Amino acid sequence: MSILKRGLKGAPVKRLQEKLGIAADGDFGPGTERAVKEFQQSNGLAVDGIAGPDTFTALGLHELVLLRKGSRGAAVKSLQEGLGIGADGIFGSGTEAAVKEFQAANGLDADGLAGPETLAKMTTFAEITPEVVERAAVQPDEEHFDSEPLPEIKGSDVVTGSMIEVPAKKSVWGKVKGWFG
Repeated sequence: MSILKRGLKGAPVKRLQEKLGIAADGDFGPGTERAVKEFQQSNGLAVDGIAGPDTFTALGLHELVLLRKGSRGAAVKSLQEGLGIGADGIFGSGTEAAVKEFQAANGLDADGLAGPETLAKMTTFAEITPEVVERAAVQPDEEHFDSEPLPEIKGSDVVTGSMIEVPAKKSVWGKVKGWFG
């Protein structure tokens, strides 16, 4: 699910590290995990060392919020409220169907993944502005991450599916979104 955890590499990890004020090499290792846990502890979040939508929101990294089937938490609840469906904070099949319907009605790619472009169209995500959507694009200093191989994460259902083609203006989650295709 749109999370960052130990073993992952890439532009989203680099941005997380920069925001946490630690060495930003784009490799989520034990130091990054420790910094995430410390941030979560000091901000009243669940302390698991995994950066997900609620951690990204607390850090002000709204461009990294990507909600999908299996996601849970306050951001999912806001998504559900914006869609006008039962808001239990658990992104299941009903939420996925509602996201696809919302995306189709708003001229977006109806893939069921609620990233910044989708969330920016919702009234429940006022913090996701056009500028945030722009920041979701891969920046010139992040392009080298596209050529790096993805790690294999054992014991996880996070990495499934095959890679997808990413449009010319690449999303920072473009490579990660391919795992869910």
